[in-house]
Amino acid sequence: MRPVIAGLPASKIREVANAGLGRSDVLAFWFGESDEATPAAVNQAAVASLHAGETFYSHNLGLPELREALAGYLGDLHVAVAADRIAVTSSGVSALMIASQLLIGPGDEVVAVVPVWPNIVAQPAILGAQIRRVSLQVQDGAWVLDMPTLLAAITPQTRAVLVNAPNNPTGWTLTRDEQLVLLAHCRQTGTWIVADEVYERIYFEPGARAAPSFLDIAEPHDRLVVAHSFSKSFLMTGWRLGWLVLPPGLSSDVAKLIEFNTSCAPVFVQRAGLAAVREADAFVPGLVQRLKTCRDTMIPRLAALPGVSVSTPRGGMYAFFRVAGEDDSLAFAKRLVEEVGLGLAPGIAFGDEAEGWLRWCFASRDPARLVEGVGRLSRALGL
Repeated sequence: MRPVIAGLPASKIREVANAGLGRSDVLAFWFGESDEATPAAVNQAAVASLHAGETFYSHNLGLPELREALAGYLGDLHVAVAADRIAVTSSGVSALMIASQLLIGPGDEVVAVVPVWPNIVAQPAILGAQIRRVSLQVQDGAWVLDMPTLLAAITPQTRAVLVNAPNNPTGWTLTRDEQLVLLAHCRQTGTWIVADEVYERIYFEPGARAAPSFLDIAEPHDRLVVAHSFSKSFLMTGWRLGWLVLPPGLSSDVAKLIEFNTSCAPVFVQRAGLAAVREADAFVPGLVQRLKTCRDTMIPRLAALPGVSVSTPRGGMYAFFRVAGEDDSLAFAKRLVEEVGLGLAPGIAFGDEAEGWLRWCFASRDPARLVEGVGRLSRALGL
C-alpha cells in the first residue's frame, strides 16, 4: 500500500458517531445533513424512472436534459453557462476528486483555505500533491480571511487553490471583493481555482438568492472549476449526485475521468436530480428560511452560555463554537455523547487549526431539538 494512504486520518466525526451508535437517547447533530427527507416530487421521478426500466448506462457527462437544466439553473442564479461546460458526477465529493485528478499530480503545490471539510485536502494529498494550508483567523468569535496571507502563499509554483465558501465548518463566506482580488491574483500566477460552492444556496444575507460565486465574475476560459452537489440545498445527501462547471474544451477529458471512476451517475438518480432542479424555486427558498429559523433559534442560546464563543454564520448550516477550557475537541465531543446524549462534530476533524472547536449542524425540522440540545450542553457544563 502507498504510504500516503496509510497516513490518511480516519474520520473523527465517525469516531464520535460510533460512540453513540445504538443509543436512542442521543440528539445527533454531527453529520452535515438535514433531517428533512427528500421532497416527494424528487422521489417520484426516481420511482418513475425505475418503473420505466431506466437501469442502464448513460452518457459519462450525464443526461443531456439534466445538463441543460443545470445550465439554466446556473444562468438564473448567476450568468449564462453553456451545457457543454457541465459534467454530472456521482456526488459532490466525486466532483471534487475528479477536479483534482484533472488538475493535480505528484509533487504539485496546492494551497487550501482551512479549516475545511477534510475530504477537500485529502484528495490532492492522495494524488501526491504538497498541501499548503492557509488558515482563516478568528476575530470576535468569527472566522475571517487574511487576504494578504493567502495571496503571499499563491505563487507561480502553485498549481491550484482550494476554496470552500460558504465554508464547512465555519460558515465563513467570501465577499465579492475578496473573490475579485483572488481571481485577479490567480490570473497573474496561472493558478487554478477549485471552488467548492456546495452551500451557495444556504446563504442568509437579506435579498440574496445565493452566496457570491466565482461564476459571476470569471470569464469562461479562466482557470476555474466550480463543484456543486445536490446534497445540501436539494435535501439529497443519500442520492450521491453532483456536478462540475468547467472551462470550455475540458469536458471530453472529464468524461474520461468519470468513465475511469464511476462510468456515469445512475439514470434514475439523474431523473431525481432533474426533478429537483425543475422544482428548485418551489422548495429551496422555504428550506433556506427554515434553516435561518434554526440558526436564529440556536445561536443566541449558545452565545448566552458562559464560556461559549460563537458567531452568527452568514452561510452554511453549521454553528462553529468553542467552550473555554475545552481544548481537546475529540475528547469533549465523546464526553458530550456519554454524559448528556449530545452528538456534535469535533473541530479537530477539520484540521489542527480548528482544535478546541465544535461543529453543530443546525439543519433540523424541529427547532425544539436545537433548544433541547443547548440545554444538554448547558448541563454538561454544569450550568
